Amino acid sequence: MRRLWTSFAYVAAAIYLIVDVLLLSLLRPISRWFAANLPMLRVCAWIRSLPPYPTLALFSVPVILLEPVKMVAAYMAATGQILWAAVTFVIGEVLKLVLVERLFELTKTTLMKIPVFAWAYNHYSRATAWVKETVAWRFVRALSLSLRDHYRQWLHSASRHHAFRQWQ
Repeated sequence: MRRLWTSFAYVAAAIYLIVDVLLLSLLRPISRWFAANLPMLRVCAWIRSLPPYPTLALFSVPVILLEPVKMVAAYMAATGQILWAAVTFVIGEVLKLVLVERLFELTKTTLMKIPVFAWAYNHYSRATAWVKETVAWRFVRALSLSLRDHYRQWLHSASRHHAFRQWQ
């Protein structure tokens, strides 16, 4: 029985990691857009000036505040509010991942001074690299790039068609 639970835990952790890697790769451009368009120089300077353990505490705030959103979404789904549960879950995850990504980008060098954090990040990086080497990841990545290109072509042709109709 213990072996079954251990196997289940590994599969659940692997699925969570893969979903996290996929979502993070989709949301990283949003995080970079916020960094470019909302620089908040004083706040960024203050965050960078923090010592390692207060930085870790600040880094954990979005996770602590936004992780319970998953449970709220699960409760909403269990009570029959499927659409609102999905919206709540997606908004909570997007906020959490964008904030964590932005904070990590600002504080990576400081956080790496904490040995346990550096050790955990090293293992996370290796697991992420392994996921990105799989055939499934390459297939999903190629599919997403193809869809993005088709979407851009569609937008371009739609905007040209709209501009043409305005001149008529």
